Amino acid sequence: MTGDEAVQRATAYFDRGEFKTILARRIAFCTESNDDGRVDTLNAYLDQEIAPALAAMGFSTRKVTTPEAGSRPFLLAARIEDAALPTMLCYGHGDVVAGDGEHWREGLSPWQLAEEGDYWYGRGSADNKGQHSVNLAALEQVFAARGGRLGFNCKILFEMGEEASSPGLAQVCRDHAALLSSDLLIASDGPRLNARRPTLFLGSRGCVNFRLSINARARDYHSGNWGGVLSNPGTRLANALACLVDSRGQLLVSALKPPFPDPAVRRILADVDVGGNDNDPDIDPGWGEQGLSPTERLYAWNTLEVLSFLTGNPQRPMNAIPGRATAVCQLRFVVGTDWDRLADHLRAHLDAHGFQYVEIEVIRHMVATRFDPTDPLVDWTLDIMRRASGKKPALLPNFGGSLPNDVFTDILGLPTLWIPHSYPACGQHAVDEHMLKSIAREGLQIMTRLFWELGEQGSRIIPRCRDGNAHAGPG
Repeated sequence: MTGDEAVQRATAYFDRGEFKTILARRIAFCTESNDDGRVDTLNAYLDQEIAPALAAMGFSTRKVTTPEAGSRPFLLAARIEDAALPTMLCYGHGDVVAGDGEHWREGLSPWQLAEEGDYWYGRGSADNKGQHSVNLAALEQVFAARGGRLGFNCKILFEMGEEASSPGLAQVCRDHAALLSSDLLIASDGPRLNARRPTLFLGSRGCVNFRLSINARARDYHSGNWGGVLSNPGTRLANALACLVDSRGQLLVSALKPPFPDPAVRRILADVDVGGNDNDPDIDPGWGEQGLSPTERLYAWNTLEVLSFLTGNPQRPMNAIPGRATAVCQLRFVVGTDWDRLADHLRAHLDAHGFQYVEIEVIRHMVATRFDPTDPLVDWTLDIMRRASGKKPALLPNFGGSLPNDVFTDILGLPTLWIPHSYPACGQHAVDEHMLKSIAREGLQIMTRLFWELGEQGSRIIPRCRDGNAHAGPG
C-alpha cells in the first residue's frame, strides 16, 4: 500500500461517519478537571476510550499519578516495533473546562455532539478530544494499512489535568523520562492560524500571571468627609499600571522585553496574516509595539495584559473612598525573556516611578518554548502537510497562547512539532465550543500521511544521535 492509498483509506473512514461516532462517545464523558466530583469520569475516559484504542494497536499501557496531580490520572503507552526505528511521542489531554451548559445556545448541550452544517458542537470537540481523536484515528489507519505495523516506535502521554494547569505533568516526565524517551514530539492542541490554512507551530509563548495590590487602610471612608485628604487606592493603582504599559499597549518595563525578532523569525512571519476571518475581532492597527507588524506583535513579542481590576464595590458603588485596590495582570512572553525575575523587575520599575507601596504577588507561570525553525524536520513536515492538503501550510515559530511544551523541550529534550486541528473561533473555553468537520477531515488526511511518511523516511530524517535533538529553547 502507498501513502496515497493510506490517506484514501482514512478519508473513507471519516466519510462513513466512524470518526463522528467515536467523537460523540468521547464528548459524552463529563471530564471537567476542576471538579473534584469527576474523578471517576476522568479515570473512565482513559480506561474505556483511550487505553482500549491503544491496546488494539499493540500498545502497552499504564496509569500513573503524582501527589501534585491528586486524583487526575495520566496514561503512559508504548509500542516498540524495533529499537533501530525512530520513536515518536504523542500527547493529548482528555479533560475539559466546565461545561457551563446553562449558557449554551438553545438546542445544544456540552455533553452531546450536535451537527449543524460544518459544525460539530460539544465540550472538548476542539480542546482536546477532537484533536487527539484525529491523531489516534490516523495511527489506527496507518497501523491497519501496514498490516499491523506503524513502521516506527510510538509512545503516548495522556493527562487529565491540562485545564487545571497540568499539575504533576513535569514530575511524571521526570519520573518516567526513560519510558518516555523519544526522538521527537508530534501533537495537536491550540488553533490553526485560521480555518482555511493548515498550520505547524514549534512552541508557544509563555505566560506569567501576577497580582498588584494597594492596601491603604482596613476600611472605606465617606468621600464627602475625607475626599481630598485620603489617597484613593484605585486611582493610585491605575497610575501604577499606566507606568507598566502605555495607552497604546506598549510594554514599558525594559527588563521584561524580549530580544528583537531575528531575521529568520521575521521572514517566516512575513508569510502570515492575523485576523480577517469569519468571527475574528477587528484588529486595532495602532495597538502594541510600534515598529512591528501585527503578526510579529502576536507571535514574536511580549504583551502585558490587565485581566481584572477591582476597587470598591462594582455592583453597588458607594460614595466612599475604597481602602483597597487590586489588579490581576499577565505577561505573555517569547523565548529570550528574563521572565523568572519578573517580580524583581516589576519592583525596580515601580519603585523608580514612585510606586513603592504597590504589592506584587506572582500567581502562576508557563514557560516559553520554540523549536529551531531552520531544522530539516520543519521543512520535511511542511512538505508532507502541503502534499496531503493541497494547501500551503502556515509556519509559526510559536503560537500566541501557552501550553506545557516545556516538559517536552526542557525535561525530555525533544523537537516539538504541533499540528492543530482547530481554529481561532472554535469557542474553546467558552459556550458553544465546536470543531469544524472540514478541518477534522483534512487533519486526518494530514496526520495519516505524516505518520505514513514517518514509517517510510523516519530513519533518514530524524538524527540518529539524541544529543542532536535538543534544539528547543527555554523561555
